[in-house]
Amino acid sequence: MEENKITVKSIDEYIGQFPDDLQKKLMELKKVIQLAVPEATEKISYGMPTFYLYGNLVHFAAHQKHIGFYPGSSGIEAFMDRFEGYKVSKGTVQFPIDNPFPYDLITEIVRYRAIQNVAWAKEKKSKRKK
Repeated sequence: MEENKITVKSIDEYIGQFPDDLQKKLMELKKVIQLAVPEATEKISYGMPTFYLYGNLVHFAAHQKHIGFYPGSSGIEAFMDRFEGYKVSKGTVQFPIDNPFPYDLITEIVRYRAIQNVAWAKEKKSKRKK
């Protein structure tokens, strides 16, 4: 399975294009993110499922052997010591499809990113008032 080649308009539509077993994993990931930050909205950005709160929080994407989870460089840096056993780059971590996902860690990362985005939004708003 390659990255999303079809233009999709929603996360559910994105997930729906994959085989049932992968759909289940993607839906579980979506639910974990929703529960972590219920006020976040869903969209497709860069062709990937994206959760948004005053800016992009996290993206994810299905690949042949892993799910790419994209919390940005700050989300990776803050949790770098917790990614043992995963392939990590500047703004992404790869969770192998055949292994259980670290949902507690994903929840922490999403909440961390939400706190960052809210702080950035407040800072931006206060600068506009000056």
